[in-house]
Amino acid sequence: MFGTFPRKKLALSALTGLALLIGANGAMAAQTLRLAHASSSESLINQAMVRFAAQVSEQTKGELNVQLYPDGQLGDEAPIVDSVGAGAIDIGLGGSTDGIDPRLNALSLPFLFKDAASVHAYLDSPAGKKFLTMGQDHGFVMLSALDSGFRQFANSKHPIFKPADLNGLKIRTPPNPVILATIKQLGALGQSIPFGEVYTSLQSGVVDGVEPELRDFYDQKWFEVAKNVSVSNYVWSANFWFINKDRYEGLDDSERAALDKAVVDATAWYRSQLEAVYAKIKTEMEAKGVKFNEVDTGPFRALAGPVYAQFGKVWGEDFVNQLRRDAQGQ
Repeated sequence: MFGTFPRKKLALSALTGLALLIGANGAMAAQTLRLAHASSSESLINQAMVRFAAQVSEQTKGELNVQLYPDGQLGDEAPIVDSVGAGAIDIGLGGSTDGIDPRLNALSLPFLFKDAASVHAYLDSPAGKKFLTMGQDHGFVMLSALDSGFRQFANSKHPIFKPADLNGLKIRTPPNPVILATIKQLGALGQSIPFGEVYTSLQSGVVDGVEPELRDFYDQKWFEVAKNVSVSNYVWSANFWFINKDRYEGLDDSERAALDKAVVDATAWYRSQLEAVYAKIKTEMEAKGVKFNEVDTGPFRALAGPVYAQFGKVWGEDFVNQLRRDAQGQ
């Protein structure tokens, strides 16, 4: 039968088949990474992720793309960690780290950092970069630690000026054992409630207050039901940015380089926006009746020692003491 088939048509058919095969292979080569977090789609976190996704796609000429799932669409912070570990989600962000490496929670030890500049100096140092290698034995690669920021005291009852003002208050915390232990040490009743349930918990009186980072406090409209904000900077917490290790190592060298560069650039941009964002939202919340007061942190710092001792027993005193020295630039 082939003997009667015109040679030109046979050649054209072969070329067409080859073109289709090349096209199919090209389509198969393009990859999409699923990225999930619980922050608002309007948040600075998500704005940074939009920039990150655009840069990855641009630098790889569309061969590697990132699809974003903000607003807890794929679950709250702890389920996102579990899904990234299992490979159901490729990239996640959040403050829940028990499923990655519980020692990452050490960055939330009370009054560990003086200000944002000292946080960034530590994270960018060799010690900070080594700290962020934790989790690789459990199937994660830490991409960065974005500022979830310094946390404050906010509640619906009264301003906080001294530790005694926290006594008996039911305060929502994230599922971070260091923050829970610190809140207990300071005299309040810590309650770990999922991020997406905080507004209704405040509204219904399940909790009296929160110890929020102010952007979450604003983005999630918690200020509508907790009008007293006492600025203490008592804890800095990270919004950890992580990827499934097998997925990361499965990228080719150029894709991995593009992703790494986009992480560095998104982190730098994110940090550059923080000061202006805090000033803006503070002004807007004050206009809506939120009252701010400064806290004398001395009496609070004096109570923090047992928290360091508690977690020194869990993670090792050498680990905690070294982190404290590194964080303070010693």
